[in-house]
Amino acid sequence: MERLTIDGLDSVSGLIGQEVGPTEWREVSQEMINRFAELTGDHQWIHVDVERAKKESPFGTTVAHGNLTLSMIDGLREQLFEVVGGFKLGVNYGWDRVRFPSPVPAGSKVRAWAELVSTEVLDSGWVHNVTRFTLEVEGADKPCCVADSVGRLLPD
Repeated sequence: MERLTIDGLDSVSGLIGQEVGPTEWREVSQEMINRFAELTGDHQWIHVDVERAKKESPFGTTVAHGNLTLSMIDGLREQLFEVVGGFKLGVNYGWDRVRFPSPVPAGSKVRAWAELVSTEVLDSGWVHNVTRFTLEVEGADKPCCVADSVGRLLPD
């Protein structure tokens, strides 16, 4: 699997517009969905009630929370980018344009692609980056999540 290597400030701007991915497939199990429901307190039946979802859900099964899908990006990101030098640390600054075009059924597998959209050196010295992530469900026609991750890197 291809990874984009970041080695200092000069390398970041050269990566703008490059797509990287996909990651390895990652299963979204019912157990994972249930644990996320416990963690967040979001126990909506479409996520946790398997029998009711089979009967009443338009998807015929339980589906992952959108925020669970979004949060998986941080773990998948490690497969796409490698910072080898030039920065002390990176932080999540936020998210823009988060969308969930299709569901993630329990038991399905997802993977991610990414593209560095923009980068800017701030007056504070931090490097402000926007990276567009696209997650897909195995066998689905549309992505399950598209989101712009806003991050900051602190140079050495």
